[in-house]
Amino acid sequence: MAGYLIFYGSYRRDRLGIRLADYLLRRFAERGENAELVDAQEVGLPILDRMYKEYAQGEAPSAMAELAERIGAADGFVFVTGEYNWGIQPGLKNLTDHFLEEWFWRPAAIASYSAGRMAGVRAGTAWHGTLSEMGMVVVSSTIAVGQIQNTLDERAMPKGDGGQALDRAFPRFADDLAWWSEAARRQRADKAPPY
Repeated sequence: MAGYLIFYGSYRRDRLGIRLADYLLRRFAERGENAELVDAQEVGLPILDRMYKEYAQGEAPSAMAELAERIGAADGFVFVTGEYNWGIQPGLKNLTDHFLEEWFWRPAAIASYSAGRMAGVRAGTAWHGTLSEMGMVVVSSTIAVGQIQNTLDERAMPKGDGGQALDRAFPRFADDLAWWSEAARRQRADKAPPY
């Protein structure tokens, strides 16, 4: 698959952040770009015991093997993250930790959200270092949606001032990710990664 994987990791009953993931899927499609949602809850990987690479060939759980293939084929990633007690959502972190080399040499972008004013930025900041350590280049453009319930309606359509701000922020976010994705794709085709 050429395009983006959009990762979402909330396991909560009333998941407001899925609105942001759906918004991003729609906006990338409007640009003619392929993007697919990877919902950690739907994938349902167990709490990390073994990474994908630690299984013998053909012995990893099928959901893990399928996702490893999708990650390895993607041009880039978007991590949609809420903030739990100033930190990273455990469901999304658990999903990402099952993989390592699959992430290498591709860009990642961070879109954070919260029901409050802080817009998940503390989790976004934490993700920046985590994704870099996992071998991704994190693009400088971010999206941060505060008071998500007042920014995106149940159909993930923008509303109010927050929705207008989100619509204004998206093009730069998408352009930044597209530029780095194209650069990384060309470089991987031209020269093998050093490890």
